[in-house]
Amino acid sequence: MSLACPTWAVAWNEFTQRVKGKCSFCFVSDPGMVLKAFFPTCCAAADSGLLVGRWVPEQSSAVVLAVVHFPFIPIQVKEFLAQVQQTSQVGVAVLGTWCHRQQEPEDNLGHFLEGLGAIFSHEPWLQLCREKGSTFWSCKATRWPGSTSPRAPSEDQVMIIFYDQRKVLLSQLHPPAVLPNQQAGDAADGAMGLAAVFHTVARSEVLFRSDRFDEGPVRLSHWQSDGVEASILVELAKWASGPICLLLASLLSLVSAASTCRVFRLWPLPFIWSKLSTCEQLRYRLEQLTLIFSPQKSENPSQQMRKANMCVSVLLDVALGLTLLSWLHGKGRIEQLADALVPVADRVAEGLQHLLHWLMGAPAGLKMNRALDQVLGHFFLYHIHLWISYIHLMSPFIERIVWHVGLSACLGLTVSLSILSDIIALLTFHIYCFYVYGARLYCLKICGLSSLWRLFRGKKWNVLRQRVDSCSYDLDQLFIGTLLFTMLVFLLPTTALYYLVFTLLRLLVIAVQGLIHLLVDLINSLPLYALGLRLCRPYRLAAGVKFRVLEHKAGRPLRLLMQINPLSYGRVVHTYRLTRYGCHPTHTWGSLCRKLFFGELIYPWRQREDKQD
Repeated sequence: MSLACPTWAVAWNEFTQRVKGKCSFCFVSDPGMVLKAFFPTCCAAADSGLLVGRWVPEQSSAVVLAVVHFPFIPIQVKEFLAQVQQTSQVGVAVLGTWCHRQQEPEDNLGHFLEGLGAIFSHEPWLQLCREKGSTFWSCKATRWPGSTSPRAPSEDQVMIIFYDQRKVLLSQLHPPAVLPNQQAGDAADGAMGLAAVFHTVARSEVLFRSDRFDEGPVRLSHWQSDGVEASILVELAKWASGPICLLLASLLSLVSAASTCRVFRLWPLPFIWSKLSTCEQLRYRLEQLTLIFSPQKSENPSQQMRKANMCVSVLLDVALGLTLLSWLHGKGRIEQLADALVPVADRVAEGLQHLLHWLMGAPAGLKMNRALDQVLGHFFLYHIHLWISYIHLMSPFIERIVWHVGLSACLGLTVSLSILSDIIALLTFHIYCFYVYGARLYCLKICGLSSLWRLFRGKKWNVLRQRVDSCSYDLDQLFIGTLLFTMLVFLLPTTALYYLVFTLLRLLVIAVQGLIHLLVDLINSLPLYALGLRLCRPYRLAAGVKFRVLEHKAGRPLRLLMQINPLSYGRVVHTYRLTRYGCHPTHTWGSLCRKLFFGELIYPWRQREDKQD
């Protein structure tokens, strides 16, 4: 039987309500006061001793962290707990006694444990006991009255909740989202309840640094009692990471200082660098390396997770780049790619020439304006001729260019993809010119037709007030306006056809570049380290908890097992996704259609807040 909830706040609230007697599965004789004792599963087989932990009065909860074994000196135990409290800033105290009867019940041990409550004063005083070889557990919480009160000590109902101390220590609890049927106050109360348990265990890590091999005055049982987890390789890496990080951080600071030199700020270098994807990716890679090799420690787990995700992303990017580099340099693929590049450019140019000859005729049986059609066709054909001459002029250097592009893969696959995007932009520059010419001519005619249409209605555009006002025109103005409107209307189909064809070609190039940039952003922003934790160690990313009933019998304390619910993969990506570097905003369908209809230019590199032409 288990209680599973989507968020840990809801799980805690439902669990607390059932504990107080609102549900029938929990046996409670007095629903007024129920004490929740969180007990680590690693201490279930420990020898008898003292229960050390933290008392949370707001939630009536006792978080047991360790068991202090006999023999011990009370003053040494108090001094040890004071040191732990000063280091961890957690109110660690002796909460009660733990009795694990290895043989037949002994009355002397029970009386001795009860007498420890006078030395380590704590209210309530927990007394947990377990019989050897059986599942019988007994527990009670005693509250001592004041010295002037004649009443006998009162006992509270205790419920034992077992938890895996190692998983709770290593896990990072994420705040829950408030469900539609859950009030914000209830979610906050539940969040405070379980957050206190997780934070207590996480901040008490200093308590778990000693094991049974240490020759200290106090012997403890906790999740590392049999030996502290350590690795020689990890310790050596930590020891060597400091000087290496300082050296690399110094080198990166020199590179950053060199990139901000005044020489690189001369016009038009800043304009060109802001438009090249390669420069943007190199700038983002420099920021990544600066953050990774920063000697400053992370202030919180979120920054640590961000640095780990960025480090894994860079390593994967470089590994993919080296794989691409080895593939390109094998079997002469660079020479084959360079030899195939010029014929591909020639075939593209020939295809554009055939398309222009088709437009200069009667495309799809449409009747075009002969004079304008011939002028535009020969104008674009001359540009294609210039472009072919430029490609053949550059053909002796193409192999060397491709070789350097392939060598840049050692910086990462994203750098190579950014260079490929820039190469595509350069190779299709003539298509971009055709698109700009057609868009400007089409936009000019659309603006002219809209202005002349207002003239027929006796309106005009007021530039100062930015509005349409009424205006009276004389006969000559109306006559000239009618002639211009008629010419623009009959010339519009020819211009619109050229604009439509080259806009489609331009959108095709933008789509190819967009796919490349999506792949680059995916490699840069995907939280690979967090996804690896979710796959291999899901308890490290906790979204909530669930409770499984271990024992529920009349006359015995209720025993539950607290288990961690991991985050979903979608929420892991949403929570830990890295910030995108790209300045390639995606237009909405409405704005894109509006720009295409009115002939406005589409700049894939422009920011949303930039002024558009």
